[in-house]
Amino acid sequence: MDDPEYERIGAAVIRTRELLVRLNQCVDPAAIRACLSEMTGQTIDEYTTLFTPFHTNFGGHLRIGRRVFINHACSFLDLGGITIEDDVMIGPRVNITSEDHPVSAADRKTLLPAAVLIKRNAWIGAGATVLPGVTVGENAVVAAGAVVTKDVPPNTVVAGIPARVMKSIG
Repeated sequence: MDDPEYERIGAAVIRTRELLVRLNQCVDPAAIRACLSEMTGQTIDEYTTLFTPFHTNFGGHLRIGRRVFINHACSFLDLGGITIEDDVMIGPRVNITSEDHPVSAADRKTLLPAAVLIKRNAWIGAGATVLPGVTVGENAVVAAGAVVTKDVPPNTVVAGIPARVMKSIG
């Protein structure tokens, strides 16, 4: 927050807030995709679905693949980067954050970005939280309510707080 460039982030956040107001008032799926495209700076695939309301703090570091489904009331903090590959399903009230802060009170206002990657065909269940620096592997399932603190191997189901592998899937 003490960085002289921090004001540039602030201006981008204000723009994102304005776009979110518009996006969250949309009913038409094509209008939602158009607004999300403007926010992310990428063309959102015509087969990608986003249910509103949706929340993000920046939007410009969010990458969304083809045929992605994002249910309502999700919150993505993307300053560190969030990539969602093709065919991913994200349940309602999912939180994905690519940002952290040091625990030390003296350094707490420092931003620690760490990219999140959700690989192809993963499914993130309702109310799950994915923390900074995590990769969710291809075809993996994150159970509802799980808190993912470390990478999820491909073709596995994880559950719990913190999330741990429950089983492998084929």
